[in-house]
Amino acid sequence: MTSRLSITDQDRVRRIALNRPEVHNAFDDALIAELTAAIDDAGRDESVRAVVLTGEGESFSAGADLNWMRSMARASEQENRDDSSRLARLMRRLQFCPKPTIARVNGAAFGGGVGLIACCDIAIGVEGAKFGLTEVKLGLVPAVISPYVIAAIGLRQARRLFLTGEFFDAAAAQRIGLLHEVVPREQLDDAVQRMLGFLAKAGPQAQAEAKTLALGMAGLDEAGAEQIDEENAALIARLRVSAEGQEGLGAFLAKRAPAWVVG
Repeated sequence: MTSRLSITDQDRVRRIALNRPEVHNAFDDALIAELTAAIDDAGRDESVRAVVLTGEGESFSAGADLNWMRSMARASEQENRDDSSRLARLMRRLQFCPKPTIARVNGAAFGGGVGLIACCDIAIGVEGAKFGLTEVKLGLVPAVISPYVIAAIGLRQARRLFLTGEFFDAAAAQRIGLLHEVVPREQLDDAVQRMLGFLAKAGPQAQAEAKTLALGMAGLDEAGAEQIDEENAALIARLRVSAEGQEGLGAFLAKRAPAWVVG
């Protein structure tokens, strides 16, 4: 099987790129498994000082792959729960990775792609990138990514974006806290490199402790996150097999409006 990731090491920085540009780096079960393993490996590798997560091509990540969505629409509630638990574990392992993480947001991010950005310590994106948490348009909710997105952008912003499913641009993403910095595309690598320069001057053990400290002061720890993730996996599984979820997924896959849309 062709790898869904491109992984390179340079100057003690591990660059992990989602490598499905033909589908805008959309998730499927294989990508989720590979990315979880890659993050865990980077966290354990003493030669790695920082991790840069990005996408190949024009997009960061479009979220769920269409074929994956199609298979989940036909799956049982338990199968959907198991599937959602694997995605939740990916987000959790990225959030609590002991190494500093930078999201190099090279283009659009939707759904789970937004979740990946929210889980990184630092996020730098390009002008013109678009974002969205569009699950409600499918009769679903952004369940497994919700703790991480809310931690990044705050409850007030999350309530609006979870409910409307609206698209927003890079300037709005920076304003609400999803991105720390927005730069022209030609300056993206320089901006990431500048941040890596700051990180390289700090003690690695102190950085790991500082990350745990910051998350802990916000009431976030990995054991508690795992319990929340399992509850949210159960929620999204229930919604996927519900009448409204089935209608929303079916309408999306058939490229038609769902029955609840008026006008």
